[in-house]
Amino acid sequence: QVQLVESGGGLVQAGESLRLSCVASGSNFSRRVLGWYRQAPGKQRELVAGITDIGITRYADSVKGRFTISRDNAKNTVYLQMNSLKPEDTGVYYCYVDLATIYWGQGTQVTVSS
Repeated sequence: QVQLVESGGGLVQAGESLRLSCVASGSNFSRRVLGWYRQAPGKQRELVAGITDIGITRYADSVKGRFTISRDNAKNTVYLQMNSLKPEDTGVYYCYVDLATIYWGQGTQVTVSS
């Protein structure tokens, strides 16, 4: 059974940083795409960042230069370092793994106050 467990969310002020972590279990993830989506209140879920098995990354334009995604295959963990946070970054952040079927974590709340 695939499980993804996120941690690291919280309440911060604009300009501060947070680091999200997501630990995956139940399969071999080393050759799979991992990443993060977010969903703000009243909006659709959107891709924030993704990383392939060989470390190729992609980012939403809104977070380029501020967020960094990384992974540790030995720990089955994907990270999202978020710097220079803005109020518009507020939302629930979900990690995912693409196993042909997409699996999601339960989400972690990030709130950025102005």
